[in-house]
Amino acid sequence: MSMTWEELSTIQPIVVKMLTNSLKKNRVAHAYLFEGEKGTGKKKFALFLAKSLFCQHVVDINPCHTCSNCKRIDSGNHPDVHVIEPDGLSIKKQQIQHLQEEFSKTGVESKQKYYIINQADKMTPNASNSLLKFLEEPNEHTTAILLTEQVNQMLDTILSRCQTLSFKPMPKQILISQLIEEGISPEAANVVVQLTNSKEEALRLLQDDWFAEARKVVLQLCEVLDSKTQHGLIFIQEKWLPHFHDREQTERGLDLFMIFYRDILTVLVGEEEQVILCDQHQLLKKIALQVSQKQLIQRMNAILEAKKRLSANVQSQLLMEQLVLNLQEGS
Repeated sequence: MSMTWEELSTIQPIVVKMLTNSLKKNRVAHAYLFEGEKGTGKKKFALFLAKSLFCQHVVDINPCHTCSNCKRIDSGNHPDVHVIEPDGLSIKKQQIQHLQEEFSKTGVESKQKYYIINQADKMTPNASNSLLKFLEEPNEHTTAILLTEQVNQMLDTILSRCQTLSFKPMPKQILISQLIEEGISPEAANVVVQLTNSKEEALRLLQDDWFAEARKVVLQLCEVLDSKTQHGLIFIQEKWLPHFHDREQTERGLDLFMIFYRDILTVLVGEEEQVILCDQHQLLKKIALQVSQKQLIQRMNAILEAKKRLSANVQSQLLMEQLVLNLQEGS
């Protein structure tokens, strides 16, 4: 897709203004920190900037998207563009050292070198210190892009050596309109924009049979918990765990869970037009008659706590069993 900086400015106008000014003046910083929520386009922008710097047929400052450099950046095969991802739960010192070794060599095809560190907040202390030394002695032909959703987890000494650009979430209404243009129903669009700010990810989720089934499983669990029986733990064993296999899938399930309880609260306070799960109105109204506002807030807090524990790598089965017990006690 032959995107231009002008088109990208509709997504992140301030970020685009800063980067295009630097490109036009040939003053691209040696280190940037792109910070913002998941789905705000940080990695996409980092790769687009790389294409603007390496493109063989750049027009003004826009990459052509068709030359060998652009294509190799798209496919992840450019020898002078390196992307570092967490190895397991963290980015390790050896990964930064390997990067430094690569950069001590002359550029394979030019003097230019470019690297992206995704989820930079997941660097171990040793990895952060190694990177810090790297940032303190920049090569004039090197550009570093650090990406993070958790800027508060980054070392101040690293932040001080980067130019920080903040990526803002796209207004939900704009994203809903874009999804409707792609043929998605308003009801489905309204649900998925609560889970992601990325149009590409939203479309991927909506076309995924796993996601449709996940929504059913979450609603079934909500009904089981509402039935006042003690079958919640059995449901987790028989239905939840076989469907939600990894941390990312469990997080999606917890997000859907949160939408459900937020909708009940919305009904309870008389703002039914704000409900997200429009097709579940009857169930929402039924549960709203049986719970207090205080109970709902307790349940939502329990889900938020479960999400925090998930981020701390608590085992998924243990986490869900504890959550169900907490929700049953508070009902």
